[in-house]
Amino acid sequence: MSRRKGRELALQMLYQMDITRGEALKSDSFPEIAIELSEEAKKFTQDLIQGITEKQGVLDEIIRKYSLHWSLERMFIIDRNILRMAIFELKYMEDIPPKVTINEAIEIAKRYGTKDSSGFINGILDQVMNDLKNQQQVQT
Repeated sequence: MSRRKGRELALQMLYQMDITRGEALKSDSFPEIAIELSEEAKKFTQDLIQGITEKQGVLDEIIRKYSLHWSLERMFIIDRNILRMAIFELKYMEDIPPKVTINEAIEIAKRYGTKDSSGFINGILDQVMNDLKNQQQVQT
């Protein structure tokens, strides 16, 4: 299965962790969808979840910087976690082209978010990518 499925699984698990106030999930407790994932996609999912959990403070600060008029707490949980996931990829997963990361985030937002989620997420990620590019922390 694709990285898209891995991202969707990561989103589901991050959502669950957000609702349970950070209670960590064991990697062997992947939901049923994980059965469909290749070993490579499972590793990608685990790397995403672990990395986002470890870097959540940094990721949340970046989200706060660009989400004017929206506090993290007020933000839709799905949107918040899609942003965490995409910003983590942009900042720390150099093997994934930034345009792919942003496109994937938008598509996942269309599927799981509200009607406004994809535009909101696109706007924030575009700003984040431009700043990272200016700081030479990401290649386009």
